[in-house]
Amino acid sequence: MPKGKNQHVVKHPDGWAVKGAGNSKATKVTNTQQEAIDRAEDIARNQQSDTKIHGRDGKIRAGNSYGNDPHPPKDKK
Repeated sequence: MPKGKNQHVVKHPDGWAVKGAGNSKATKVTNTQQEAIDRAEDIARNQQSDTKIHGRDGKIRAGNSYGNDPHPPKDKK
């Protein structure tokens, strides 16, 4: 299955929005950033893509990969 679009969580006039990379319209608008993150993670898991969480200033502050990462982290636990 081809990898889907990365899902961005961005500030929106009505709260927080989930937007697919390159999309002009929001997939979902929520009241809180956490609700938007939860929805973005669901979509990213389904599409085997990544999440990019933006802060109020618009800069990416976090993210996760739900696809086949060619360079997965090496757990040293």
